[in-house]
Amino acid sequence: MKKNSIGIGLIGVGVIGGAVARVLRDRSAKLAELAGAPVVLRKIKIAPIDLTRPIIKEFPAGIFTTDEAEFFGDPDIDIVVEAIGGEFPAFHYLEKALMAGKHVVSSNKEVVSKHAAELLALARKNNVGLRFEASVGGGIPLLEPFQYDLSVNEIKGIFAIINGTTNYILTRMAQEGIEFAEALKQAQALGYAEANPKNDIEGHDAVYKLAILSMLAFDTEVKPENIYREGITTLEGRDFQYAKELGFVIKLLAIAKESDGQIELRVHPVFLPDDNFLANVDGVFNAVLTTGDLVGDVIFSGQGAGPAPTSSAVVADVLAAAQDAASCVGNRMRWRLDGGKKLMPMSEVVTRYYFRLNVTDKPGVLAHIAGIFGDNKISIASVLQKEVDEATESAEVVIMTHPAKESAVQQAVEALRSLDTIKAVHNFIRVGI
Repeated sequence: MKKNSIGIGLIGVGVIGGAVARVLRDRSAKLAELAGAPVVLRKIKIAPIDLTRPIIKEFPAGIFTTDEAEFFGDPDIDIVVEAIGGEFPAFHYLEKALMAGKHVVSSNKEVVSKHAAELLALARKNNVGLRFEASVGGGIPLLEPFQYDLSVNEIKGIFAIINGTTNYILTRMAQEGIEFAEALKQAQALGYAEANPKNDIEGHDAVYKLAILSMLAFDTEVKPENIYREGITTLEGRDFQYAKELGFVIKLLAIAKESDGQIELRVHPVFLPDDNFLANVDGVFNAVLTTGDLVGDVIFSGQGAGPAPTSSAVVADVLAAAQDAASCVGNRMRWRLDGGKKLMPMSEVVTRYYFRLNVTDKPGVLAHIAGIFGDNKISIASVLQKEVDEATESAEVVIMTHPAKESAVQQAVEALRSLDTIKAVHNFIRVGI
């Protein structure tokens, strides 16, 4: 039996929650037309501290509640939208909503990446939808194409810039020749980086998003802790200078590749050839390049964060859930976690590498370095001696390798650090995708 109206319950009125509330209010007529029934924001669950937020005055007082029982027990709420972020209490709220037979929409990459299997099972058990389009690319349509448009493809690879904060910082370092600390200050001043930017600059945010993309692409459960992670805090201006000289750009990439039943998952800085599409995605923009066996390469690009793009994706999910609720349709997700693919250990990954070393400026040093690389079966593609400091009798050496196994490179790094003639291994960065 078709419903006369669809009730929405919203959890949180922060930056994203507030934007979602306003879109639901301001575009109610359009949503009703598209859903086939009025879409009504009935309750907003807030914490007591939220009562001081300016947005509280924009809505009728009776719409707000701090009482969980009142919120989850409301029979007129058909769809629960979670917009508070973080793992807890968000996970418990989503559990309650699904167990109460309510459709769920979330923009929360952390809770989805860590609890996808449990939430998916609850949604199926209670015959309701679980949607989280905004959790990965903000306003970029990503997850729906993976679940539907690309579902008949065998996905062979995902290569993604999926954190706008780090992409902005790396763009500034490359274009202005500034160091990391200054670029971070710029990002914070413009509101692109949080006061505590740890999740972004250390790669956690990108890991959460890659876990979700990988689960959709490979139908296999992936936990964030299964993904190798490096952030951008060790990058220095010299790395960008040498990258440019060598024809590369440095980006923080999220990489997922499938081969022979194994999935390779990693997030770290990468030297990308400057003619690669992803090398030219700058500022706060995000981009995802995916390769399917039938469709070939497909690119998704746009603003990956911010209240407007994110609310666009959230409300689109609300609309899809409202259409289902209006027609009394339950769970219609195609997504299943039954692929059974194995995850490749990072030690088995093979790629090229860039090294920047500070060495003693005297004969025989390069021979020692070459010996260590040879002992670990690492083939050197090129060696450049750069800055020479006569006062300290040291020089900077830049080395590019041919493809090598990660375990061998890690062993070589340890051996290099033990040499008296190596003053510092300033950086080693993986090259290409």
